[in-house]
Amino acid sequence: MNRPGRSLLWQTFLLLAVLMLASVLAWTSLYAYFQREPQARQSAQMVVAVVNLSRSALIAADPAHRRDLLADWAQREGIQVYVADPSDQLSPLPARGHLTQVQTHVRRALGASTRFAAARNAVAGFWVSFLIDDDEFWVRLPRERVERDRTLGWLGWGAAASLLALFGAYLIVRRVTLPLKRLAQAARQLGQGIQPPPLAESGPGEIAHVIRSFNLMNHDLATLESDRALVLAGISHDLRTPLARLRLASEIADMPPELRAGIDADIEEMDRTIGQFLEFARPLATPTETADPGPVIEELIAACRGRGQHLKVDIGPLAPVGLSAEGLRRALGNLVDNAFRYGAGEGAAPAQVQLSAACRDGQLVIEIRDRGPGVPGDQLERIKRPFIRLDEARTSSGGTGLGLAIVERLVRQAGGVLTLENQRTGGLAARITLPCRDSPHPIRPQRRGRR
Repeated sequence: MNRPGRSLLWQTFLLLAVLMLASVLAWTSLYAYFQREPQARQSAQMVVAVVNLSRSALIAADPAHRRDLLADWAQREGIQVYVADPSDQLSPLPARGHLTQVQTHVRRALGASTRFAAARNAVAGFWVSFLIDDDEFWVRLPRERVERDRTLGWLGWGAAASLLALFGAYLIVRRVTLPLKRLAQAARQLGQGIQPPPLAESGPGEIAHVIRSFNLMNHDLATLESDRALVLAGISHDLRTPLARLRLASEIADMPPELRAGIDADIEEMDRTIGQFLEFARPLATPTETADPGPVIEELIAACRGRGQHLKVDIGPLAPVGLSAEGLRRALGNLVDNAFRYGAGEGAAPAQVQLSAACRDGQLVIEIRDRGPGVPGDQLERIKRPFIRLDEARTSSGGTGLGLAIVERLVRQAGGVLTLENQRTGGLAARITLPCRDSPHPIRPQRRGRR
């Protein structure tokens, strides 16, 4: 299963989020760049107009009424004019971009001797000095008239619009990716031999067309599987019925024992071949089934003992796996049969087969090793395919070439892996790795040792 960060939905959503964030930042920068200069110039013009008006009023006004005029300005307009004093305590204006530009424009209009202050004698405001002859005066304006509105409330609206756009983008991308996710799950089920139900043909037109094609393919495969099962059932009946008559005829016929044994062996070989064909074509079990490998291995040991075969067993802690008991029995049985059939040593010595099983790191590892001639390294993957036989690499013991293909299908359907490799000491090692469904538990000690 893919991690969320690697899914198409989240990759597309994150890309859109980054692009929208970059767009908002770019628009913010453009707004600040193109608005800062005009606002600074407008604020400076207002300050210059107030200073010039104050100077003109003070020059033109009757000295007896200047105090009343200044009091009226302070009450009506919030503008206060004071005579500068050398003992005034001044606080400089903060060195911010907007205020710096305002000071530049005001000084350019009123003269280089113009002074500014953020506070005069602990009284905050926007203070600007001007001269009338040799006398210096201070004009105090409210700071909010000069400074920019730094609340930037419009950024909140921009953020809200961005969140709404991202939510809409998420819904759009999800509408595209959700049908694809369902299609991927159905394709995974189909690859495991499970027929998924028809998918809803939703989403954009192109995706709906892909889903419609998948549903058609799924239906065709189901029909083909049903027809194949019917044909194989008919073949099984048509072939095994004559075989049963041949077996009965060989038992009642008057013939030498050697001839009867040869005929019986041929009939058994034909029946086994038909059985393998049917086994390969049999539908796989659902992956929800689980099996405890302990009893299955015990049955396998007992069957080998009944046939007089020596199977050396080394079993550690086991845990249930996501494969039916019948499927696990078929897989292990095919591997053990192959090991005994093809694993004979030099001089036609009896095959020596060793089976080991244990849970390690949440994985059930079952390994079956023989002491035969092995398989050429470039053919190890090829012999997993159906109807592939390498009699020149192993002993020529016949077979249909379906045993390993059946094991490969069963193991892959359970989410496991079948690995074949030649041993350094000689022989072939077949390893099945299956994910455990539960914590491992030990089996009874008497199940270990040579059987």
